[in-house]
Amino acid sequence: MPDWTHEARHVGPVAGVDEAGRGPLAGPVVAAAVILDRDCVPDGLNDSKQLSAKRRADLHARLLECATVGVGIASVEEIDRLNILWATMLAMERAVDALGMACGMVLVDGNRCPNWGHPSIAVVGGDAISLSIAAASIVAKQTRDAMMVEADARHPGYGWASNKGYGAKVHLEALRTLGPTPLHRRSFAPVAQACLTL
Repeated sequence: MPDWTHEARHVGPVAGVDEAGRGPLAGPVVAAAVILDRDCVPDGLNDSKQLSAKRRADLHARLLECATVGVGIASVEEIDRLNILWATMLAMERAVDALGMACGMVLVDGNRCPNWGHPSIAVVGGDAISLSIAAASIVAKQTRDAMMVEADARHPGYGWASNKGYGAKVHLEALRTLGPTPLHRRSFAPVAQACLTL
């Protein structure tokens, strides 16, 4: 389970950063930055992928009550223009900026940090070992999932309420029969192929 080991090595506020939505064919990429209050840490923080939807929603609500949270979004247009890696880095920058305060250290899930002015360390598998990054993973996923449920109502037929824009069978079939929407990432191969066949 995640713990305070990485946070304890640093002085001042420590933010955890993680993203959701690098792999889907549609929708934005969302990053979150979270500074936990050590006197008010919700029980059960873990990598968002290890949590049930209900548990994740409960923890997200608790984090909004007792942690400092910033969210950053990179749009589909930015993903197609910059590529998904750099759009993810941009979303992370925006998430940390949204905290509205200076950090003593930023712990970033993965193997690289954005090119920014913040002191930061990349932590491979950080969402499973750092409480702050685990918290960020929950906020990022919960935020993006809600956006895709809303998008499903505007663009029915692709199954986004359940598949969240990933390349599930129902989504790929709809891409072939209905074609791409404005929320599809045209730089991603299955979407680009669907555009060619229209």
